Amino acid sequence: MTSTRTEAATAAPDVRGKARLADREGFLAWAMLLPSVVYIVALVGVPFLLAIAFAFSDVTTGDPSFDFVGFDNFRAVFDDGVFWRALRNTLVFTLASMVLIVVFGKILANILVADFHGKWFVRFLVLLPWTTPVALSTISWLWFLDSIYSPVDWVLRHLGLIDGNVVWLGRPGTAMASVVAVQAWRLTPLAAVIVMAGLVAIPRDIDEAARIDGAGFWRRMVEVTIPLTLPVIAVAALFGAIMTFTDMTVSYVLTRGGPTHATDVLASWAYFRGIEGGDVGQGAAIALFLFPLLLAGAIAILRAVRRLEAG
Repeated sequence: MTSTRTEAATAAPDVRGKARLADREGFLAWAMLLPSVVYIVALVGVPFLLAIAFAFSDVTTGDPSFDFVGFDNFRAVFDDGVFWRALRNTLVFTLASMVLIVVFGKILANILVADFHGKWFVRFLVLLPWTTPVALSTISWLWFLDSIYSPVDWVLRHLGLIDGNVVWLGRPGTAMASVVAVQAWRLTPLAAVIVMAGLVAIPRDIDEAARIDGAGFWRRMVEVTIPLTLPVIAVAALFGAIMTFTDMTVSYVLTRGGPTHATDVLASWAYFRGIEGGDVGQGAAIALFLFPLLLAGAIAILRAVRRLEAG
């Protein structure tokens, strides 16, 4: 009996010590953040540092030896006309996609918050483009926009809107429009879910008061709903911009940057130069331009969100 009490007494401080450790907010914070920090350092920090090192070297796939060359890779990139075209395409691709994603995401969110039969099934169908692997969904669009067997062309011909095939991916203008449309189709569900969370958070009293005052649907939308959800809409725009600016899958699968580099973006051109072309140094130098541009855009959007919340 005495030995049992002694063992319990010696175990009690250990239990209290563990309890005190579990109650420490600082320890719990680091314990919760550590997996994310390790993940970011391993998959973002290390590749980023390697990209910086490669950008100042003459590393190629045939010669992996590291020789410092200074800014030679950046000079070669600046002298490359395709780089400037890819930069312009990236900005056009991102801005056009972001506008479509925000507009259609807002419209879709308004539909999804309404009460109607089968709403859960509609939400499931809406989320499919976002949950489907991007390469798989883009391959399906590659068939939809085929230059010979396109079902889109078949429908348009039967409606009398066109005479022959449009060749969506074979002309610079229609190719870029197709890439933007597929990207917007893919990310609109994400924006809709984000905006829908903001719509649900709006107090019903505000909407009911506007109805009592005689405000119609469009007046409530312009004067009540949109102002109250602007911070959330800005967040949806930020996610759309980040996921579009760094994306090359849609452009690569649909057109491989063609025709004549009309749909090449910085990410795809860095891949073509660094991986397929074998010049790792120049590919890394091109890829590094994504960071300052994306950082500037993210800071601008976050500042706009802060001003909207403060106002």
